[in-house]
Amino acid sequence: MTKIDWYILRKFIGTFIYSLMILLVISVVIDVTEKIDDFMSNNLSFYTIVVDYYFGFIPHIAALLFPLFIFISVIFFTSKMAYRTEIVAILCSGVSFRRFLRPYWVGAFLFGGLLWLGNRWTVPVANKIRTKFEAEYVHKKKAQLNMYDKTIRVDSFTYVTFGSYDPNYKSGSNFLYEDVRGQNIKFKMKADRISWDSVAGKWKLDYVTMRAINGLKERWWSKTDTTIKIPLNPKEMYEEKNIQEAMTTPELDTYIAREELKGAEGLNTFYVEKYRRTASSGAVVILTLIGGIIASKKVRGGSGLHLAVGIVISASYIIFLQFSTVFSIKADLNPLLAVWIPNFLFGGLAFWLYLRAPK
Repeated sequence: MTKIDWYILRKFIGTFIYSLMILLVISVVIDVTEKIDDFMSNNLSFYTIVVDYYFGFIPHIAALLFPLFIFISVIFFTSKMAYRTEIVAILCSGVSFRRFLRPYWVGAFLFGGLLWLGNRWTVPVANKIRTKFEAEYVHKKKAQLNMYDKTIRVDSFTYVTFGSYDPNYKSGSNFLYEDVRGQNIKFKMKADRISWDSVAGKWKLDYVTMRAINGLKERWWSKTDTTIKIPLNPKEMYEEKNIQEAMTTPELDTYIAREELKGAEGLNTFYVEKYRRTASSGAVVILTLIGGIIASKKVRGGSGLHLAVGIVISASYIIFLQFSTVFSIKADLNPLLAVWIPNFLFGGLAFWLYLRAPK
């Protein structure tokens, strides 16, 4: 890293931080305008709003637009350098274009790594703060609807079925517990009523009948009431929206593994979130290179033309990402492929632009 490299890298970091701060201020002002009635109707103090909400909202919005503002920042400061003929002077001094891009690589991996770490731990924690506040004060929680004939696989051999279940009272009726080994049912238990005992952390059953089956032998008995401990929490009976955003990556991996064990369907949403956290870091690197290559050429339109091109490319990236993720969630496209398709396409664009760039 020479003085020129540090000069470019400082411009990269400084421009991005400045752009990000402006974005965050604008985002907070718009959000306050939208939610001011909710804040006032709940008599929330300034401290509560800032600590219990905006400490979660700011990391969320920053991570959401992080790659795109990296891209705009790179185009902005690089086009300024090109307009002042600084890049021409650097290349005329004998520095190759590939060597000129070194500080862009360094900055891209620096910010990409920062986003990767944030997406895995910091942003999910912030989303927990944000979603909890919104559920309590902005989007008032509605009464959860009863569920009927819900079957869940709780481990490798055990299936439970609720004839009906009321999430509000954490109780249900016509409960069935089955232990299935291969093609054979080894144990079956029925209960007229089931309810959650929060103190004991177990399910309480009323009017229970049980059958143990061993080949041709079968034993039957009944109880008025009993308790059973199974790896199923009442919270898991109610499907909340966007819960994947509030899970750290280890929590997300654990949740996916547990749901796969239960035989749950519709897990592509969680896989998309898992893979997106890494793919967005890759997008930072790709968009940085595209921005540096495009804006390094001096044109008559100056920064305005470069920024216009940058906005078009940014919009195209968002459109491709939305299309691919929707196809994954709704049409069963491989989630890993879905989140990386925009990176593959724009990575090819970056390589093509590099080949055409003046060396």
